[in-house]
Amino acid sequence: MNKETFTTIVAVLASALVAFITAKAATPQQKAQQPVTSYSVDGNPYRTVNLTETDYPDLTYAAESSADAVVYVKVTVKTTQEYDLPPMFRYFFGLPESQDYEQQGSGSGVIIRPDGYIVTNNHVVQGATKIEVTLNNNKSYEARVIGTDPATDVALIKIEAEGLPIVPFGDSDQLRLGEWVLAIGSPLGEQLKGTITAGIVSAKGRSLPNYSGEFKIESFIQTDAAVNPGNSGGALVNKKGELVGINTAIVSQTRAYTGYSFAVPSNIVKKIVGDLIDFGSVKRAKLGVAMSPVTEKIAEEMKLSSLDGVYINEVTKGGAADKAGIREGDILVNLGGTPITTPNSLQAKVNSYHPGDKAGVTVVRKGKTIDLQVEFQGTADNTGTVADDGSVAFYGGKLVQAGKEELARLGLQKGVKIASAGSGALAEAGASDGFIILYVNDQPVSTPQEVVEAAKKSRRTVYIEGVSPSGKTGYFGFAKE
Repeated sequence: MNKETFTTIVAVLASALVAFITAKAATPQQKAQQPVTSYSVDGNPYRTVNLTETDYPDLTYAAESSADAVVYVKVTVKTTQEYDLPPMFRYFFGLPESQDYEQQGSGSGVIIRPDGYIVTNNHVVQGATKIEVTLNNNKSYEARVIGTDPATDVALIKIEAEGLPIVPFGDSDQLRLGEWVLAIGSPLGEQLKGTITAGIVSAKGRSLPNYSGEFKIESFIQTDAAVNPGNSGGALVNKKGELVGINTAIVSQTRAYTGYSFAVPSNIVKKIVGDLIDFGSVKRAKLGVAMSPVTEKIAEEMKLSSLDGVYINEVTKGGAADKAGIREGDILVNLGGTPITTPNSLQAKVNSYHPGDKAGVTVVRKGKTIDLQVEFQGTADNTGTVADDGSVAFYGGKLVQAGKEELARLGLQKGVKIASAGSGALAEAGASDGFIILYVNDQPVSTPQEVVEAAKKSRRTVYIEGVSPSGKTGYFGFAKE
């Protein structure tokens, strides 16, 4: 080996050594990281984080497993255009008094059962005379409405098909702020059906402005996944491919996505559609309290360690909360094992129960923690629901057909018996068990359903006349909720 060759080899080896050292310095050292737990200011742990794992999820499984179960929904709505014109003008130009025409609308839906049950928004199918569902494979079916719930903007429709792909329900209560989610639907029409966008859960328990309704949902999931008109009724799924919400609304001054979208939590949706399938209507539970947030002043006066919970301003006499032992001035902090932090979270939890369900409830009273059990009652919204024993729900009470012997004893030919006055509006009006209803708002009634229908026709007050078990004529009235 000559001197020139030796010098060349040494130079090459030196260059390789420098490159190795440089690369080693540029590459982060993979040290074994211990799981780290971070804590909030009040000492509660947020979560345990393994720093060796990436926090950015792979969303391909969630997208691929869910996309085929999200459908395009096209609706036809008939509307009437009335012409406010003088008769002579209409006659001269050959114009009718009014004209019917059809409008087309669209949205999305989520298949939840292989036999064709699909969840969508009430506002998507409201007033529709025809509903057409198109699957991701471009097959189309005519759909029919099983039931709707305007208060939560949830509707259930069905197509005649079998073996369909589904999106399984997830637990929306387990969603965490910052968790990745996908929005799947048909924004801006059929051409973009099956569109998937990603975002995070940016807030929970949101209420929306100008969203009216007696049982309005004030616990929306807020995300920054892009949602536009046409996404309504589509799926919000977690990284496991589970349904955690139904995309419902955006807040925008331009009617297009501006960074905020809202979904009805899946736990509420699951309960609503279960009721629609099993009962044909929604059976809502009622706690019977008026509440407000816990303020700093209340927390200071009651020596509370945080502002979590709700302050009970009023307890309805004879209601579920009253019977459970909840009192005015209590701080309700837990229901059914779920921590209650705001009035919205309490409302959402109550909405997950049925009348007759029981749950543990924890309140703070004069510095002491008290565990109670509540049995939920029904609401006036359950009026008309037929129970297993054949009785019909009526404003917190139960109605049955009066027996022939009972009618004969009272000298009556027909009537409806109050089997149980319960503890709602019916009982508060002075009704008693055994009372025979003969008239509702001056309209004679002979069946429980006739009582229900007559009451529904009233805009404000229900006025009832009848006979007590002793044969004494009586009457009472109550304002509709």
